[in-house]
Amino acid sequence: MDEQSRKTRIEHGGFLLFLLAITVLLAFVAWPFLTALFWAMLAAIMFQPLYRRVLRNMGGRRNRAAALTLLVITVAVVIPLMIIGTMIVDQATGIYLAIQEEQLDASEYFRWGYDALPARLQVMIDNSGYGDFYVLQQRALELLQESVGLIASKALEIGGGVLGFALSFAVGLYAAFFMLRDGEELTAAVRTSLPMKPSIAERLVESFVSVTRATIKGSIVVGLVQGALGAITFWIVGLPAALLFGLLMAIFSLLPAVGTAIVWVPAAIYLLATGAIWQGLVVIGSGVLVIGMADNALRPILVGRDTGLPDWVILVTTLGGIGVLGITGIVVGPVAAGLFITGWAILREQRGLAEG
Repeated sequence: MDEQSRKTRIEHGGFLLFLLAITVLLAFVAWPFLTALFWAMLAAIMFQPLYRRVLRNMGGRRNRAAALTLLVITVAVVIPLMIIGTMIVDQATGIYLAIQEEQLDASEYFRWGYDALPARLQVMIDNSGYGDFYVLQQRALELLQESVGLIASKALEIGGGVLGFALSFAVGLYAAFFMLRDGEELTAAVRTSLPMKPSIAERLVESFVSVTRATIKGSIVVGLVQGALGAITFWIVGLPAALLFGLLMAIFSLLPAVGTAIVWVPAAIYLLATGAIWQGLVVIGSGVLVIGMADNALRPILVGRDTGLPDWVILVTTLGGIGVLGITGIVVGPVAAGLFITGWAILREQRGLAEG
């Protein structure tokens, strides 16, 4: 190797080290706003078709089109979610405080359900080791306190850092404006900057966008619809904290097969066991015919086959993402799985071409 080639390699290696170091530094500096920037990017991806339509109607005025699109997002999505979230937090905090102050005897729910069971089932429960009803009550009470208390504690954390939350929210809106306006240029820049063949970069970017849109439409939108239907049902039959349990339905809708039934089936059993017959039948009818069918009707329309991922992969990566990253993991998990599958598919294709 001659001196010039050696010098060129050293310079190239030094430049790559510089890029790596400055990238890590930038990530460290932007870390406090990383979640806000991530959701701003998702909003830009999801509402890019709306922005293009507004842009055409405004004669190509990009700034005005992006501002109007951002206004629509804020009024139609952000503000309603903040209002509903505040109401859910209030209900969760009220239930949590009632349990803590022993104003709400949570064990009554389980006692009514146990007494309503046939004698043979009661014997089976006793023989299985769960016959000590006091222990079962304590475990159920602890679980209820932890699940509801988690929402209440998060509310206190947000309330204690109002300034930080408002700053992150403002940064997210500001970034969403430019991501909407310059989305095509940013996507092209990412494609050309990736250190790989243009065809591979194109496929990876397409996989990222398609899986992101399908995940948001399939998991978040369908979950919100099912949660809203569940909350309306609970409100009709007079159950307390309808919004809170609607939120739980939206979360459990991520689970295949059982899904929202984890919430509405115990509620129906409780109503029937306490003599509220028509209310229990309404919950059962709504759970089977309305809430359950909403997923079957909406998911094929909103998602189709955009993800290209098996159901079990979506389940594992969604729950794993939530466990690691919180609510952001609902999107990050399936997107990581989509990029993983696409990357390995490209590698198999390249090996097949090489062997051929």
